[in-house]
Amino acid sequence: MDIEIPALVRDAAARLGAGAPYALKAVAGQLTDDPELGVPSRLPGIRTVLVDGELFEDCPSLTVGYLHEPDRIEIRYVTLAPAAEQDDVQEAEPERELPAVPDVTAVTAVTVREVADAWHRITRRLRDNAPDSYAALRTGADLAAVAALESELGVRIPVELTVLWLLTAGDDGVDGRGCLPGNRALLPLDAVAAVYRLKTEAQAHLDSAYAGHPEEERITVWRPGWIPVAADSPADRVSGLYLDTETGFLGRWSRYDDHTDDERDTLVTYLEETADALEAPALAPRDEPGLIGGTLVWRSAVDPAREGRWRRLAALGSE
Repeated sequence: MDIEIPALVRDAAARLGAGAPYALKAVAGQLTDDPELGVPSRLPGIRTVLVDGELFEDCPSLTVGYLHEPDRIEIRYVTLAPAAEQDDVQEAEPERELPAVPDVTAVTAVTVREVADAWHRITRRLRDNAPDSYAALRTGADLAAVAALESELGVRIPVELTVLWLLTAGDDGVDGRGCLPGNRALLPLDAVAAVYRLKTEAQAHLDSAYAGHPEEERITVWRPGWIPVAADSPADRVSGLYLDTETGFLGRWSRYDDHTDDERDTLVTYLEETADALEAPALAPRDEPGLIGGTLVWRSAVDPAREGRWRRLAALGSE
């Protein structure tokens, strides 16, 4: 049985404690002997193993998620175990803390794989070419945090966004730049909640102000099913992208609500297009990736004062 541990997962383990990489290898060894060691999660195809941190020096209790296929196992993520499970980590119980996702279907399983694969392609390029931007990415959220956010918003979080947050819980950025096209940055979960509250309150004020007006005169700047995903700047979260949970498409929000509806990407296609652009910059259809030192800087976000330092990112395989 082949056990694959992507470099991104190894790096995430290293950030969780000096002993975490060894614990991850130990889990991989156990899975070689017993692929059914873990318990099914509510993410289709993903099983999880709880690791007792007390068994390893300088290692917290961990949740390890893996994909089991007939001839291989791929460890998909490693996060801190939810606190409620750390007290009894030896017991193989279903993960009560995992947020609700749509029913398990072949389409959902494909979505899980597509998001994970696209994000791994993105982070591999960052790790190899833009180490500062790579270091700014946060480790994956634990399952309890995603469930708590879902409860706070009162909106079911789509499976594609759940998977992304399990892989990374936000982007702190470098010099005000995130890693997505236009140097947008994935929002940390607390910022997702803050933006959602702010925009919901703004809509409530408008609804009150236009309560006596005909429907066609009312203004809509926010809907309950919109979930903020990325900000145009890590430090300035007044505009960015949201995911419409009803349509599955991304849209834009802004301070002055002057957004357009030209972002007709799903989260999956947006991530895949970003990965494609990083691997083949010359073919990027919207924005060209480049570097200033160890930071990824997309062409549209280059400061004129620093344009002389900007260089195009080499295509994959040409470095």
